[in-house]
Amino acid sequence: MPRTDALSPPAPSTTLEGQVLTPEGTFRPGRLQFGTHVGTFEALDEAPDRWIVPGFIDSHVHGGGGGDTMDGPEGVRTLAREHARYGTTTLLPTTITQTWDRVLAALRGVREVMEAGGVPGGANLVGAHLEGPFISMGRLGAQPPHAVDPAPERVAEALATGVVRAVTLAPELPGALEAALAFAAAGVRVGVGHTLADADTVAAFLQAVRGAGGRVAATHLFNAMGGVEGRAPGPAGALMADPEAYLEIILDGHHVHDLAFLLARAAAPGRVVLVSDAMRAAGLGDGYSELGGQPVTVTGGRATLLNGSLAGSVLTLDAALRRAVAAGVPLAESARMLGAVPAASLGLRDRGELRPGLRADVIALSPDLTIERVYVGGQPIPLH
Repeated sequence: MPRTDALSPPAPSTTLEGQVLTPEGTFRPGRLQFGTHVGTFEALDEAPDRWIVPGFIDSHVHGGGGGDTMDGPEGVRTLAREHARYGTTTLLPTTITQTWDRVLAALRGVREVMEAGGVPGGANLVGAHLEGPFISMGRLGAQPPHAVDPAPERVAEALATGVVRAVTLAPELPGALEAALAFAAAGVRVGVGHTLADADTVAAFLQAVRGAGGRVAATHLFNAMGGVEGRAPGPAGALMADPEAYLEIILDGHHVHDLAFLLARAAAPGRVVLVSDAMRAAGLGDGYSELGGQPVTVTGGRATLLNGSLAGSVLTLDAALRRAVAAGVPLAESARMLGAVPAASLGLRDRGELRPGLRADVIALSPDLTIERVYVGGQPIPLH
């Protein structure tokens, strides 16, 4: 995989004062000093009325600011810059189901950007999320109808790009378990999503991947996988019951009810990962857009296809943070759902906390949790 730690020239040492989220998971008034990496924390008796938290990590984002992963390198650069303005300091450009040659081209586009040193003024890229096309034709959601089975040669081609860090698979597909084990062996997080599988199939799939040393996750829990019933818990039930699965949730008020989010939090403490699943229209307001070549209308922050079904989101992660807090989750815990937890789910040990020696991916938030400042590897991000 190409290097993910390429940075711009070192920034001068920066100091921020406020209520700092410590690695222990509590806020303390203090002074945080950092360059390209986190330096010292000095406790203070009093500090400005500001929250200082680790940068957000988005493991599932298709686009933003008019750009899309499937556009190639320029689309990746556009979305990385757009989401950085809202506090996302690390992201995985995410594919959509298209013809296999287009999916491979998108992965190679991500590689090209990473090999060129990343995106100045944008979020850091740590690989790609291969969401399509290894999904069920019966659970496409808003994905175009180009789903295919994860044949060994396709898995090998995807891994050969060197950028896949997360993958979505429907466990019922022929060859899905073999594919999952191959991805897991390569250090790729294996997600279950866009699936018609029953709970027993999903539970066995997760156990097999974990048994092989892999990390497992739900791709946008509850969406494109059916609901939970007492006699038919389905994929969502199996994922929440798994002792190690990370649970992606799109907390935009459209995809998942706040109570369902709280249910997932109760079922999997410390393993909920807030994601945007954003499309190219994110950051652009209401109007017309597209997703995978399909016309999309955005009205009141809700993106829909012509048939009225949800079509991805226009969520940014600062809004997800505010919604989690409004749902009753303490700010410190909500911030970890956007930093430390996604970092762990992706095997990233160099970020996600404001710990000395880790990357200086830092956000300053106003008292009402709006973005004041963003730093990616110590470099300030222009917000306007």
